[in-house]
Amino acid sequence: MESFSGKVVWITGASSGIGEALVHAFAQLGAKIVLTARREQELKRVQQEAGLKEENSFILPLDLYHTEHIADSVELIKKRFGTIDVLVCNAGVVQRFAVKDSTIVVDRQIMELNFFAVTALTKSVLPTMLEKKSGHIVVISSVMGKVAIPNRSMYAASKHALHGFFDALRAEVFRDNIGVTVVCPGYVRTNISINAVNADGKKYGKMDEGQQHGMAPEKCANGIINAVRKNKDEVFIGGKELRVILLKRFFPGLLNYILKRRKFPI
Repeated sequence: MESFSGKVVWITGASSGIGEALVHAFAQLGAKIVLTARREQELKRVQQEAGLKEENSFILPLDLYHTEHIADSVELIKKRFGTIDVLVCNAGVVQRFAVKDSTIVVDRQIMELNFFAVTALTKSVLPTMLEKKSGHIVVISSVMGKVAIPNRSMYAASKHALHGFFDALRAEVFRDNIGVTVVCPGYVRTNISINAVNADGKKYGKMDEGQQHGMAPEKCANGIINAVRKNKDEVFIGGKELRVILLKRFFPGLLNYILKRRKFPI
């Protein structure tokens, strides 16, 4: 997709972090943007700060734990703008607990938002893209979609699942001129660790050192947009932490040795 001018871009998790940065970046490129998250007031703030007007943006609050409302949301977007050209699945939650400490209830909540909500969004938007034989689906995965570390079991599992699903979808829809880009960010300076969940499902509430010193979300957003422009299947965005992907690919035994012996913070 060479130009985003006039294109309808639906961004979930648009009220903060990478999603907010993507709203600003797409707005500068002349896109019409649908902003989705649970907090309507924060969406309005992002809309205003990005310089968006009513004619080129649409505030669409949605709790993605309730996937039964997604189909209605798609119809509202089509009624407003006529179509959806780009879907950015960005909303998600990370964890801060060991396998032994959590219940299946909390595990399911993580999988529900990080995986099933994303597939539900995709299935709801896909018919529109197939009908017009064009579109692009952007999925924000993580380095944890390739490498799992202690205290991130369900988060890593949910991100690994995204790769399996969207690798299959990409092969199914490429003849229909629909692109699928899976993005694997490393450390990005957002509140993702603050909003992480503990084993009891409550908010972790602390900023991790990795996030605190991570890449600016604006830089990450630019990398994502460049990947979509080039119709990349998969892209890794980050710093030195991306080296673990190379270790996983070429020296898996060494990586396993390191993971077993290194002490990780919660």
